[in-house]
Amino acid sequence: MKESTMKMTLLPAGLLLAGILSLQGCVAPQATQDLLAPTDAQMKMRSLQTRTFDLKDRNAAIRGVIASLQDLGFIIERANEGLGLVSAARFAEPNYYDVVTITVTVRQDTPEKMSIRANAIYNNKPIDDPKVYQNFFASLQRALFLAEESKPAS
Repeated sequence: MKESTMKMTLLPAGLLLAGILSLQGCVAPQATQDLLAPTDAQMKMRSLQTRTFDLKDRNAAIRGVIASLQDLGFIIERANEGLGLVSAARFAEPNYYDVVTITVTVRQDTPEKMSIRANAIYNNKPIDDPKVYQNFFASLQRALFLAEESKPAS
């Protein structure tokens, strides 16, 4: 094939490819505009994941979170007192191939109250079952109660 014929054959293909790429560039930003926009589902999920406790001591709350996660079979991966953050994971029953991870944040709302939020993930998919969070907070309530009971009287 002659060089001039080859250039004429490749030119339309190149223009077509350039046109497709330029169209993709125009469409992509519009598709991602709503990526981080809040939704009603997110707010509902946050309310399932969050509880407020009558606690003054943030360290006691973090220790309670760690104790309850250990009671539930989790292995603590990270605990950051300054951020009020605890991350943990465990293999899920019955086959133990699946993994459940959880991140819990402890935030002081007022001098008398702590807000605790748990975010659980099962095999890289967020858990949205309210019962899972109810179970965690029930365990946390017991851990906080036991810690309070074991404090020396002042």
